[in-house]
Order: sequence, then structure tokens, then C-alpha cells
Amino acid sequence: MDLENQKRIKDLAETHGNENVVVVLGGAEAEASGLAAETVTAGDPTFAGPLAGVQLGLSVYHITEEAVKEVVDSSVYEEQVGMMEMVLPVEEIASEMAQFRA
Repeated sequence: MDLENQKRIKDLAETHGNENVVVVLGGAEAEASGLAAETVTAGDPTFAGPLAGVQLGLSVYHITEEAVKEVVDSSVYEEQVGMMEMVLPVEEIASEMAQFRA
């Protein structure tokens, strides 16, 4: 996750409260999505950005997870994500993301 996005997320959490911010990721690789999830929950593991040492504990999901699909209009989801969902390692991503939720 780039430094600018880390700052945006940190600012949103400070403004609205951590319990009111949900991060939806869309990375194509499970490992990259896991790294971004770790950043917004436990802090930037590279200690390079605004979230270095900052444990926001935000709720984080990947766009292909069922919990997200259930709340997104199905026609919008199909138009924006449907094609990519067919080629992404959806189960691997879901497994990676589950590590960051209790």
C-alpha cells in the first residue's frame, strides 16, 4: 500500500473513528492483499509509511469476498468485478484476508 493511501486511511480513521471505517481491497494477488490488510490492521510492516507502528485495527475485506458481494448491487459488481473474479485466485485471497478478522 503506497504512502499516500496510508495517509488517507489514517486520516479517515481519525476523522470518523476506526469502528466506522471499512477498507475494501482489490489486489490481484493474495500476498499483496494480505500485506495491505496487515497495514490497516496492525500497522505498516515495512515501517516506511504513516501507518508505521500504528495499529488501526480496521475492518478489511477483498472485493471478491462474499461479505462484500452481498452488499454491492449485483449488476454493478458484475460490470466492475465479474470478469476479474473469474481469473483471480479467489479462495487463496479469501484465506489470506480471513487472517485479519477475529
